[in-house]
Formats: sequence, C-alpha cells, structure tokens
Amino acid sequence: MQSLRLFKSVLFIVAAGLILTGCAQVADPEVNVYSSRKEALIKPALDKFTAATGIKVNLVTGKDDALIERLKAEGAASPADVLITVDAGRLYRAKSFGLTQAIDSPSLQNAIPAAFRDPENHWFGLSLRARPIMYAKDRVNPSELESYASLTTDKWLGKVCIRSSGNIYNQSLVASMVASMGTAAVESWAKGLVKNFARKPVGGDRDQIKAIAAGQCDVAIANTYYLFGMLQSDDPEQVAAAEQIGVFWPNQNDRGTHVNVSGIAVTQAAKNKDHAQQLLEFLAQDETQSWYANVNGEYPVKDNIEAHPLLVEWGQFKKDALNLAKLGELNSEAVKIMDRAGWP
Repeated sequence: MQSLRLFKSVLFIVAAGLILTGCAQVADPEVNVYSSRKEALIKPALDKFTAATGIKVNLVTGKDDALIERLKAEGAASPADVLITVDAGRLYRAKSFGLTQAIDSPSLQNAIPAAFRDPENHWFGLSLRARPIMYAKDRVNPSELESYASLTTDKWLGKVCIRSSGNIYNQSLVASMVASMGTAAVESWAKGLVKNFARKPVGGDRDQIKAIAAGQCDVAIANTYYLFGMLQSDDPEQVAAAEQIGVFWPNQNDRGTHVNVSGIAVTQAAKNKDHAQQLLEFLAQDETQSWYANVNGEYPVKDNIEAHPLLVEWGQFKKDALNLAKLGELNSEAVKIMDRAGWP
C-alpha cells in the first residue's frame, strides 16, 4: 500500500511538471507576421515592438500575391497572425477570400483616417503611397500639366511613360478614377493615354523615371518613393537620373492626387489575436509612424506626422479622399477597361 501511495505521488509530481512545462511554453508571447514589405523596411519596427512589449515577432517575407495564396492554402491551420501588404487592392482581396478578421480597436479607429482603413475594420493603412505625374525638368514646364486626364491631349503624343496594365498600382489608379468618373469616361481616358505612350510599357517605376532622364519620354506616372529611393541611392547614375525629375501633383482642383497604402490586417486564422492587435496599435503610434514612413520614403497616414524632408520639398498636396476599399471593389472593372483600351 505504501508503495502504491509513493507511486501515485511520483505520478502526480511528473504530471504537474509536464503541466508547468506546457504552461511555460504557452506563456512565451509571440506573433507571426507574413509581410510583403522587405525585411529591412519592417523588421526594425518589429524589433521596437518586441523591446516595448516582450512579444516575439516571427517574420516571413514574400510577394503579396504569393503570401495571400499561402494563407488560402494553409486555411485555419495557418500560423500567420498578421498580414502586411503594400497595396489596398491586395488587402481587399485578402478580405474577400475570408483571410482577415475585423478588429475592434478604438485607438486604431481614432489614429487611422477613415479613407485609409477598411470600412469594417479588417485592415488599416500604415503609410501612404502617392502616385503623381513626374516630368523632365529641362523639357516640361509644370504649368503645362493639370490632371491625369490632361496627359491624353495631343501635346503629350509619344511622350508618356508608364508601366504595364498588369501592375497593381496602375490598376488601383484606374479603379480610383472609375469611382469618381465612371466607366465610360475612364475608358476614353485610357485609350487616349495609350495613344500617347512613348513606348510599350516595360519595367517598373524606376525604369519610367530613368526613361524620362534618358529622353525617351517627357512625363510618367510613378510612385514617389521610387524617386525618393533613387535620390538616396549609392549608385551615382540613379541619383543623376532622379535629379532631372520634377514632381507634379495632379487633380488639385478636383478630387486630388491618387494615393494608396501599405497596410496591415489580422488573419482569420490568428492564434495570437491579442498580440496581433497590440502590434497593429503599436505601428499606428506617432513615433512608429514617423519612423515607418521616413525609412520607406512614403507619406505618414496620420496628418500630424511630418514627412521626410525630401518629400516636404516636393510640396503639400491634396489627396484623393476616396475610401481605398474601392480600389479592390473596382479592380476587375479597371482591368477590363485597360484591356479594352489596348494597354499592354
């Protein structure tokens, strides 16, 4: 009998030890992030979050569409708690696939303007990505420019560079125009823009900027952070090309210049939802917002945060106040318009 009692005591101690070990493992706080933002441009902010909260961040980086497909394939078993993308259209896509969930956070709703977050609070913008007109300083007088629509006039015949219709940034630009102008007007605009192409679209936004500098075209539509990156580059050729480029803010007399966001969402499969929400709220704080926007050469999503001095030099501008969920809602219509216009 004594042996039996001793045996039971040993079992109890062993079981208690296993339970305590399991609790210790569970107690280690962490959050798993899938990010299309490059590691160098997001990890320092995540490290600051860990230092402030003690919550470890496990980071996986990849292309936007690949990460969304990975989330779809993993389903409820996905380890991801957070998705970071660099386009509102993809955030909308992730939501439409049922891959994100609503977050009830008054601090996020107060911090992020309504235009730059999902109406149902599935995703929130972290920084703004402006897509203005860029021009050759030595060949174009900015007084000759007015709006995106003005690039369809005969004055710009054979002088416009822009990347392909397959690019999500162009799709989102066209979607924003559909929201304000309607399908017929935007299709007419797209055909006029294609007519004025200096060349068949090739390469990314940096390539359009380089093409202006090389004299292949006089104007282009491109995101400002690419120009920012070239001006900050260690490559003298990129700096020399970028220094020849001016920035013009179109549509200042009506809806404003098109903007997009890099943004963040909590996944539907999140196992660490509370930690994920803490991360979102941390990235919306003023200090983090300032770091995030300045390092990436983008505009802060919050009006009270000053942009990088280089961006300030390009001047203040009126932003399109369209809720960016529309970029996703109208994406398929935008693609159809570009196809019918013969935009390669």
